[in-house]
Amino acid sequence: MDGLYLYCLREKIKNSPAISAKGIDGKGEVFVLPCRQLEAVVSRISMDEFGSEEIQRKAREDLNWIKEKGIAHEKVIEEAMTSDGKVLSVIPMRFGTIFEEEAKLKEIMNNAYLRIRKVLESIRDKQEWSVKLYLMDRKKLEQAIREKNEAIKEKEKELASLPEGMAFFMEEELKRLIAEEVDKELCNVITSLFGKLSARSVASSQSKILAMELTGRREPMVLNSAFLVSEQNVESFKKEVEELREQVRTRGFCLEYSGPWPAFNFTSF
Repeated sequence: MDGLYLYCLREKIKNSPAISAKGIDGKGEVFVLPCRQLEAVVSRISMDEFGSEEIQRKAREDLNWIKEKGIAHEKVIEEAMTSDGKVLSVIPMRFGTIFEEEAKLKEIMNNAYLRIRKVLESIRDKQEWSVKLYLMDRKKLEQAIREKNEAIKEKEKELASLPEGMAFFMEEELKRLIAEEVDKELCNVITSLFGKLSARSVASSQSKILAMELTGRREPMVLNSAFLVSEQNVESFKKEVEELREQVRTRGFCLEYSGPWPAFNFTSF
């Protein structure tokens, strides 16, 4: 049994070029399904392979399959959001959004028509940019804190004057104090960075911190954020990011940014 896999919704494009990316199954053609002044970007799929129960099973048993299909899903959306070198407003769908019948999809698009148009209007001429922050060198951050924190300096002086037996307990207390100060500094860096970039954005959001298994990095992620930026402000936003990247680098952090992306974090449908 066949079904329709939905990638995204967008406004109807006159003489829109064909989408070259293959569908989620790696072989189906991607096409548009019009409804009034909207169109859905879809491809046909086998329900035996992509039914909800099958996707849930694959999510439990075959993460490589999920990763591969997730990349294919994003590639279609990325192509669908560009036309003649321009970035289009699209409402990206979650991975695994499937309809058994074309009529049902058109019915939903028709019933939610005004809502869809409102969401598209809210992101018109805006781009989503991703900013991630990693703690590259915790020891470097700890050292910087030790050098400027008066409470830690006093503890270190006191520790140096104690007998060896008593010093053990003071060392443990000093470690706890340093850990607390590092956490405070992390919070300050994240809050400051996020606030400065939010000031240059129409909207901003923080997402779940990703585990190292998902990022593929040895360094821990400490900020996973997204910003919706007006197209006219994109260059100034990127300049701000570059300046912040250099500032945090000297403190043991690595800042990465990328975009424009489909507005996953700023559309809900």
